[in-house]
Amino acid sequence: MLLVGLTGGIGSGKSTVARLLEGRGAVIVDADQVARDVVEPGMPAFTQLVERFGPEILGPDGRLDRPRLAEIAFATEEGTAALNAITHPAVGEEFLRRMAAAPEDGIVVCDVPLLVESEDARSRGYEFVIVVEAPRELRLERLAGRGVPRPDAEARMAKQATDEQRRAHATWVVDNSGDLASLEQQVATIWAALEDAAAAKSA
Repeated sequence: MLLVGLTGGIGSGKSTVARLLEGRGAVIVDADQVARDVVEPGMPAFTQLVERFGPEILGPDGRLDRPRLAEIAFATEEGTAALNAITHPAVGEEFLRRMAAAPEDGIVVCDVPLLVESEDARSRGYEFVIVVEAPRELRLERLAGRGVPRPDAEARMAKQATDEQRRAHATWVVDNSGDLASLEQQVATIWAALEDAAAAKSA
């Protein structure tokens, strides 16, 4: 198994790169999807959150009301610590389980938005790291198109690593400031290199 990290700032187009890699045969483990799945009704972390923060964190459909949970949990340091103590281990365990479930000869691409910011994420043993970049204004435009107000987008960017910090961990930097054809060409080049590395590893 070849383990690859994929990261990039919010609005950079990392998810598009993940889809292109998946289309070529990569096994994608999406950190954001894992974080959503472990707090679905019936999961241990869901039960623990309701026990700790109360039924007011649930929406009318019985699922987690994420904005309400954040409002309550982040109101105090104690609440934030409790939220992290419940969710972080659950996410970590499920992430590792999905990685381990991939085929032995697979190229596993872990889509991790905060790979550079998280020591836990960096410790997973990625053999290669792909960093997706785009100019700040273009990222802000993309986020506005998704309905994210500019002040919110800028605040989220400010909490993430800089381009320079991400580049320090990169095997490849993907420039996503152009069109889809340009992006596909860059991904094709990286995929060929990954296939070569996977073949050499299994030889």
